[in-house]
Amino acid sequence: MEARGVGRRTFLGYVVAAPTLTVAAQLGEAAVAPPRAAAAVPSPPTASELYDLNDLLTTAALQTANLISIRIDADGTASFALPRAEVGQGITTSSAMLIAEELDLPLEKIRVTLADARPELLFNQLTGGSNTTISTFTPIRVAAAVARGRLLEAAALELGEAVTSLTTRAGAVLSSTGRSVTYGELAGKAASTATEQVPVTLKEPGEFTVIGTPRRRIDALEAVTGRKQYAMDVHVPGALPTMVCRPSTINGTVRSVENLDAVRAMPGITDVARIPTGVAVRGRTFGQCIDAVRALEVTWGPGTAEGASDATVLQKLRRAELPLVVPPLDLLTKAVDARFTFHFASNGALEPNCAVADVRPGRAEIWASLKSPIVTQEQIALRLGLPPSAVTVHVTEGGGSFGRKLFSDAALEAAEISRAMGKPVKLMWHRTDDFRQGRAHPMSTSRVRATYALGNVLTYEQRHTSVATDFGHGLGEVITAQAAQLPVGDLTFSETVFQLTQQSPYHFGVTTQLLSETDKGFNTGSMRNIYSPNVRCAQELIVDELARRMGRDALAFRRAFLKDERARAVLDKAAEAGQWGRPMPAGTAQGIAVHPEYHAFVAVLAEIDCRPETTGRRIPNAYTGPRVTKVVCAVDVGLAVNPRGLEAQMMGGIMDGIALTLSSGLHLQDGHFLEGSWDNYFYTRQWNTPPELEIIVMPPTTGKPGGAGELAVAGAMAAVACAYGRATGAMPTRFPVNHGEPLGFEPMPTSPPIPASPTDGLSRADQGASGGSGASPA
Repeated sequence: MEARGVGRRTFLGYVVAAPTLTVAAQLGEAAVAPPRAAAAVPSPPTASELYDLNDLLTTAALQTANLISIRIDADGTASFALPRAEVGQGITTSSAMLIAEELDLPLEKIRVTLADARPELLFNQLTGGSNTTISTFTPIRVAAAVARGRLLEAAALELGEAVTSLTTRAGAVLSSTGRSVTYGELAGKAASTATEQVPVTLKEPGEFTVIGTPRRRIDALEAVTGRKQYAMDVHVPGALPTMVCRPSTINGTVRSVENLDAVRAMPGITDVARIPTGVAVRGRTFGQCIDAVRALEVTWGPGTAEGASDATVLQKLRRAELPLVVPPLDLLTKAVDARFTFHFASNGALEPNCAVADVRPGRAEIWASLKSPIVTQEQIALRLGLPPSAVTVHVTEGGGSFGRKLFSDAALEAAEISRAMGKPVKLMWHRTDDFRQGRAHPMSTSRVRATYALGNVLTYEQRHTSVATDFGHGLGEVITAQAAQLPVGDLTFSETVFQLTQQSPYHFGVTTQLLSETDKGFNTGSMRNIYSPNVRCAQELIVDELARRMGRDALAFRRAFLKDERARAVLDKAAEAGQWGRPMPAGTAQGIAVHPEYHAFVAVLAEIDCRPETTGRRIPNAYTGPRVTKVVCAVDVGLAVNPRGLEAQMMGGIMDGIALTLSSGLHLQDGHFLEGSWDNYFYTRQWNTPPELEIIVMPPTTGKPGGAGELAVAGAMAAVACAYGRATGAMPTRFPVNHGEPLGFEPMPTSPPIPASPTDGLSRADQGASGGSGASPA
């Protein structure tokens, strides 16, 4: 590739004073609102259409972009400490691709690690809102381009040739005379003794050879061979397995422990200590810790949701609903009126909550998968009475998050336990802890009214009422984290997030979507898409009902009212690939939905089978119910940095959406959740996964990436709900749809708080196989 010329937009970067070539970026680009189509009764743009949560996070992150650097080492590799959390979404791979593109360096020569907590980054170390690739897209490329320019200058001196006669390829600088010099040989020579500001130009999209091409994950081999390192793989001398005996109701407190000495004397147990959230035990093995937790005799005080049930929470939600304001209708105008209920959903990832802590006098060191590590560092410092500089927080890779790891519950507990015991600990929550005391997506209702006349929708009102969502992580630093926990600040924070994320893709006249919250007694968090799956599901069901009442095809109705051509394009593509409107047997149907968020669009077509022979399948200790048989997903994220990674993200979001619609919910009874493991929390299983699944990545439309990590959840949930309504002939209003049915499992007791360690896993596999559909995963 030739040295890049002028005439393009110029960016500023830095060459940082260092022994080897080290570079950083200064600024990036702001988002531009897309044009909108006209409509018979146009709706004015909402706040999130003009400036959304992702824009806010990007703007905040740009202020410290110059503190994130790329280093070229003597072995010719580029090292980059990503100030985000890799939890399976593939951002280490996409970040490496950005570097490879601008630096002309093979992917295998790029080392991406996760940065420790760096308070000076302020808002630039928060992983959330599908923002990582958007906010780092320009800064990483600028830094890589600065490095390339500096290497070219050093090579010009080394080879005695003009910079304009040199090119770069595969980690080397090549001259027109056939001579070459590697990046490794130039790394020291290109270093600077003082920090300098450097202007650079970036590649145009037409020049990309890495960005936009499907690539395997750079950590794929480590993942499939078991060499990938998570928090529980960290070796800290003396850090032994540790678990916590937790209360029988949500956030209960320890009143007394009757048998501390007896538990301390159990085989392998080294320490037992009371902490604010329960009683911690440390032992030689996790199995011994489980035995000790089960043996503890604890008298518990009341929790924060004592006596609460699904019914009592629903009553609170109904009382907290904001009123609809559209006046009574006259004879010429009709209305669609509905209320939807969304039950609690688990925020537990496949990897249980875990952390390693080593707290000694005057210092603390923590290892955990954390999406807001600066807040973690500052909270631990506050709890331990240490200055933040005395607390080192290492961010490890995580086995899933879905919003869960925005909170550092395990890291905070581990620090408190290590201080109480005076020893390093390797804390792991039990799976039951995750379900019963961990973070949950809040229960909510959506009250919707849409009025229509003469072929147009005149008004659309949506009043979303939710159990309070905890935003105690703030925007990734302590000031907003504390503000989000103030008596009034928490509601203000929730309202801001709601308004900066929720939008209607349709011209439905006067449109209002408002949030009200109630009941702070639960441990909640932002699960994938935050409010969007529930809000979008309710709206798309109303769209189907409007189309039916107005005698329109559901697809044609959506096309006519959509605001954005990009939304219309993904809708058309999904409908075409999925053969919208094809004849289907009674009891089966198609559903289609579109969802815009974070400058990206997705359309999902789903087919479902609700016939008795399908819903009546029997599998021991499982819920089967309807089966989604086919899904087609068309996605436009502007520019997909790694289309293969984008496909994987869409697949995961689709499985989430299926689960939230059909089977995946928590049952609240007497102040605790009945579910206690993946055995009885019915996430999408193999027998409910669509045998036909197609992901269509649209060609680039904007030249820069939009949000992708959460995009498919809302679209898939809505499409499956619409398909279910068309197949059964009745619009569903309760989610998951199986919530009012018999449990399908025997709830585990609350005391002891966790089940005994299994002794014969084969019996469970045999039991699952007897149902003819494979084993039920734990």
